This record gives sequence, C-alpha cells and structure tokens, in this order.
Amino acid sequence: MRRRDFIKAIAGSAAAWPLAARAQQQAMLVVGWLAFGTSASDTVSRQGAGFRRGLNQTGFSEGRNFTIETRYADFQYDRLPELAADLVRRNVAAIFVPGIPAARVAKAASQTVPIVFGMGEDPVKEGIVASLDRPGGNLTGFSYFSNQLIGKRLELLREAVPKAQTLAFLVQAGHPVTDADTQEAQRAAGLLGRRLEVLALASERDFDAVFATMAERHVDAFTTDSNPFLWDTRAQIIALAARHRIPAIYDDRVFPAAGGLMSYGADADDMWYQCGVYVGRILKGEKPGDLPVQQSTKVELIINMKTAKMLGITFPLSLLGRADEVIE
Repeated sequence: MRRRDFIKAIAGSAAAWPLAARAQQQAMLVVGWLAFGTSASDTVSRQGAGFRRGLNQTGFSEGRNFTIETRYADFQYDRLPELAADLVRRNVAAIFVPGIPAARVAKAASQTVPIVFGMGEDPVKEGIVASLDRPGGNLTGFSYFSNQLIGKRLELLREAVPKAQTLAFLVQAGHPVTDADTQEAQRAAGLLGRRLEVLALASERDFDAVFATMAERHVDAFTTDSNPFLWDTRAQIIALAARHRIPAIYDDRVFPAAGGLMSYGADADDMWYQCGVYVGRILKGEKPGDLPVQQSTKVELIINMKTAKMLGITFPLSLLGRADEVIE
C-alpha cells in the first residue's frame, strides 16, 4: 500500500470511531422512574428488583442497552411535578411510576411519553386511564385493587379474633388515597358490626403515641392501609403490636415474614415484575394504549403461627386451611 493510501485509510477509520461511539450511545435507552418515596426505602429496593427482572425477561440488560434515571419525592407530594417534568425534558423512552401519587403527576406531565404504573387503586375510577381493556393514550400498567381488599382483611381479622369489637385502621397522614381507603374501611367495619378507630401516622415519631391511643380506646385488633411508608416502618409496627399484645392483619407478606400475625394481599413483587415486562415491550415498539391494564390475580393469605402462640390466638382450622403459607 502506498503511503498516501495508508494515510487516507487511517483518516477514514478515525472519522468512523466517533460515529460508532454515537451509534452505541443512541442504542442506550433511558427509562425514567418517578417515585413518591425515598431512595433509602426497602420498598423501592423490592420494586427495583422486580422491575429489572421484568426488563431482563424481555431482553434488556441495565448498562448494556438501557439505563434508569430515578427521581424520588421523599414522600413530599409537591415535589413530584418538577421531578416528572425533569424526566420528560430528558426525553426518556418510558417512565415507570409505582403508586397512584406518581401516576397522577406523570399523566399530567406528558401526553406522549409512555408511562407504566403499578398501583393499588382502580386506575379507571382514579381517572388514570379510560378503561382497563383499552386504556388509550400513553398510560397502562397493573393494579391489585388494594382498596377492595380492606373489607376482606377485616373479615379475616374477625374470623381470627371473633371477640374483637373495636378495630383500628392505621393510615399515613396526608397520603393522597388515605381518605378513600378510610371510607372503605369504615364501610366494611359497619357491615361487620364493629367499631372502627382511624389513627393517622405522619412520621415515625408518632408510633408510640398512636399505640398508646389504641390502648386507651381499648382497640382489640387492627389493620393497616397499603402504602410504602407503612411497609418501610413495619419493624416498629410489629414490635409495638407485640408489646401491646394487639392482633393485626396486614396487606403484604413482608409483615408476617418479619413477625407480624397475618397478612392478606396481592403479590406486589409479581406486579413490579410485570411492570418491567410491559416497559420492555414498549421499548420494543408496542404502544401503551394498546396494552390492557392488568389486575393482579395473585392474592395470598400468610399466617405466622409463632406470633399467634405469643398472642394466645388459636386460628380456626377453616382459616388455616385457606392459608397460602403458614410460618411456624
């Protein structure tokens, strides 16, 4: 090869390198993640594990062909709009929103960026999508309709503790769905002929006072609302329930796994996984409006027998027989 031709070849290769690098960068898709909670949340870790597993299932590997841009509101609802707007400005390929607060804000932030939600509420009733079968627009996702399970949890609590007359419902103060969930709990308690005390928690500093109030009002048993703040503070809730010897049924299996008496709720980990699968399908070209909103069908009853013995509770065989898992 002549010297002139060799120099041209080298120059052509050098010019191609930036093009190849840019092409590789363009192939790296960015997925936004808008969360109402905090980065230190154990719940966020659970969500992330399931979500990434779903993306992996559809052929996406973090760091190879996609990255995640996370935004956390630290339980401050008024921070969500700017965080959502920031993700939209970054031209993310899709946004994952766990929970109704983030879903509402993301919907308002963009009518074009694909958004996949995972929530406990009815997305049609909340105005997130037009219908479950044909959501239309740029949103779709999954729901486990936790609001509809509150009454069932109270029924199971009555079955486990039949003498309980005064029940309590622990909620997070200021959460966007607290009022709706409280109304459902009051309705269900009324149908069961039980008195219901609604007790709100604004921060971890409130726990001792709330459980002292339970004792003063002679609460016989309680249940909790469904949200990340209560999931993340489960150790305190379980410890105080044991100290005051108050039976409780929770909405997620992490509670009996950590020493709580029992839980009845959807398999949230499966929902986060399915959200990842949906985002993967959208990244491959499917439209969110064509993907039906799915309702989680995995609802499980978990019982912790060790805690039951500590509280002096004997579960009826009919209840034990319906349990999906009994922790000895």
